[in-house]
Amino acid sequence: METKNTPTVYWSLLKFKDWKFYIASTSKGLCYVGSQSKPFEELCEWAKKHFPKSPLIEDGEKLEPYAVEITQYLERKRKTFTVPFDYNGTAFQLAVWNALCEIPYGQTKSYSDIADYINKPAAVRAVGAAIGANPVLITVPCHRVVGKNGSLTGYRGGLEMKTLLLDLERQASSSNE
Repeated sequence: METKNTPTVYWSLLKFKDWKFYIASTSKGLCYVGSQSKPFEELCEWAKKHFPKSPLIEDGEKLEPYAVEITQYLERKRKTFTVPFDYNGTAFQLAVWNALCEIPYGQTKSYSDIADYINKPAAVRAVGAAIGANPVLITVPCHRVVGKNGSLTGYRGGLEMKTLLLDLERQASSSNE
């Protein structure tokens, strides 16, 4: 039974072409987007840490609105997301995640750009940690953050997934010009 402190976490496996990852939501919104081709255990570990008393129930129908928007993104038909989110973090993490959503599709920013954007220019390492804690990959576009010199740096989904997402956005942006 769902209560305020123990919401049910619904999950589904999203498959689209070569993409395969787990997504999860509560009744409030999308709370998790997993890493490309990672096992179900990654979702289970995340849920145990962030929703320790919540049941984890497979329900593709409940995840359909989220799967549709993510699939549209992967098809290069969507640049922003309108689905609700249900993620929790510190005030600092939330500020960073909100800043990530301001990075335009097909563009990148550095960690120091994000630190400057949230008025914490000395907190570049903390920005990196907050980005690494982002529970909803793709939809909160942490893949758009790169090193100051433009190099690809850490990504919870792995550098291969980050590269694929950035290439997808570049291709979509160049075909729209």
